[in-house]
Amino acid sequence: MQIGTSLFYDRTSAQMTNLSAQTSTLTTQIATGKKLSAPSQDVVAYNRLTSIKQANADQAAYSGNISLAKSLLQQSDSTLTQVSTQLQRASELTLRANTGTLNDGDRKTIAIELKSILDDLVNLANTSDARGQPLFGAATGTKAVIQASDGRVTLGGTGDLPAIPVGDGTAIPATDSAERVFGNIPTKAGGKTDVFAILSDYITALDAGGDISAASATAIDGLSASQLQVSNVQGSVGARAARLDIVSSQATDATTARESDRTELEDTDLSTAITELQKQMTILSATQASFSKLSSLSLFTYLR
Repeated sequence: MQIGTSLFYDRTSAQMTNLSAQTSTLTTQIATGKKLSAPSQDVVAYNRLTSIKQANADQAAYSGNISLAKSLLQQSDSTLTQVSTQLQRASELTLRANTGTLNDGDRKTIAIELKSILDDLVNLANTSDARGQPLFGAATGTKAVIQASDGRVTLGGTGDLPAIPVGDGTAIPATDSAERVFGNIPTKAGGKTDVFAILSDYITALDAGGDISAASATAIDGLSASQLQVSNVQGSVGARAARLDIVSSQATDATTARESDRTELEDTDLSTAITELQKQMTILSATQASFSKLSSLSLFTYLR
């Protein structure tokens, strides 16, 4: 088959242009460390990379929420431990006050310590979290509990705050309301009370003097139920913290897997790219040399 001069030049020129383009692409990939610089190079891979980058951005936000939730749960656990300690001491004082050998003066002294415990519980209930918000805040109200000038304490709001989103379709409650921690204590009459009312009523009875057996029985039962409730809430906090650890571990694994996919799709394999560049440059150099030699033959002069 005879090849015309024009066709020879066109084919050789196209071949060198293609080789130059491949060489330029490989040079860019080596210099930037990225295989893809435009969607047109690989639409499927580019779309997958876009999806990975969006997932990483979402996970960055979730990671911040996970850190916040962990901090809140740790603070809750620590604070609830202090609450439990105060309730234990209040129970001990209540049992002691019910002893028949004590007189009204002794019981008033115990009432003074119980008032101090009540104040400590109010302060613990109104603990601020890492965000400067009430640790035991509610869906309504700005303070966990409110103490009036006469010492009486009321809950500042009802309902739990929204759970914190820590993953796609996953949200974990990082705090509990004061109502859940200190309130809704069942009474023998079938009603509900709270820790603060239990202590306040008993303190009033101790200050009044006289027969306190009925008041002591009510306070002992109420404080026992309060301790059980705080223990249950603390157990829930621990369970949520454990769940958060699992979510965090799963997020780390998913991030690692995405990074592996991204690297395979986007990052340049330098050793392979350098080898291929050397190969293409060798072919381009040989093609240029062959073209130069063939185009200088006298036959081509006659064929023009």
